[in-house]
Amino acid sequence: MFGQLLSSLTDGLLLGFVYGLAAMGLSLIWGVMTVINLAHGPVIALGMFTAYLLFTQAGVNPYLALLPVAVLGMVMGLVIYGVAVHRVLNAPHLSTLLATFAVNMIIIGVGTAVFTTSPHNIDYSLGSFSAGPLTVPFTRVVAALAAMAATALLYLFLYFTRPGKAIRAVANNRMAAELMGISSTTMLALSFGLGTLLACLAGGLIATFFPFTILSGGPYELKSFVICVLGGLGNPLGALLGGLLLGGLEGLVPAFMPVSWVPVVEFGLFVLVLLVRPQGLLGAK
Repeated sequence: MFGQLLSSLTDGLLLGFVYGLAAMGLSLIWGVMTVINLAHGPVIALGMFTAYLLFTQAGVNPYLALLPVAVLGMVMGLVIYGVAVHRVLNAPHLSTLLATFAVNMIIIGVGTAVFTTSPHNIDYSLGSFSAGPLTVPFTRVVAALAAMAATALLYLFLYFTRPGKAIRAVANNRMAAELMGISSTTMLALSFGLGTLLACLAGGLIATFFPFTILSGGPYELKSFVICVLGGLGNPLGALLGGLLLGGLEGLVPAFMPVSWVPVVEFGLFVLVLLVRPQGLLGAK
């Protein structure tokens, strides 16, 4: 029993890093421009398919494919911001919700026509290592390390580079930042691009160990909302912490009750945190 528990918890925590990376994009976009991006799930799925196509059609190693996946994510984020979000940024929140939901439906519609809804997978293995009752696939370890590296790079970018500091200034007070000569439009577009990049990157990592369809991003989008609430909406580091908590729960719950109870526990926790600490564990009051 202990061995199974340890193995499930380790697996869940490693997955939690990737969940945190996916949620970080959503959290960054909300933190800078208070937009809930309902196209987050399909963007994650596009990250999966980009890695898949590069692997199957061009023979690119799925981990090397993460670089073009990230570039595509940034470009796609800039396009979505320019076409759908910028025009309704100062409108009521319902307008931005509808705009990103429309993008969500467009990506799913086009993706279904091109890729169908048949499952795809990247047939690539790095093996696994065993230590007593614990067996861990290396793909999970590499994905967790990549998620940690992306988090560290995002932190360094936001706190130690000029554009990163400009993004934080726009997030704190857009008008004051403009008075200081910062182009808020450029910083908002860059933030949306970064958020989309992180989502695509998470999709590319998930594709290395789970089969997927164009609809597979939906559950990860829902998990991202739970994670953002757990860690604190608008706080990228809180998103990583929330991802670890959710991944740990996903590892522990099946050891004590049927797997079908996992979403019940997750969303029960979601409601509980909203009631007790709506700003999340690391969110500001």
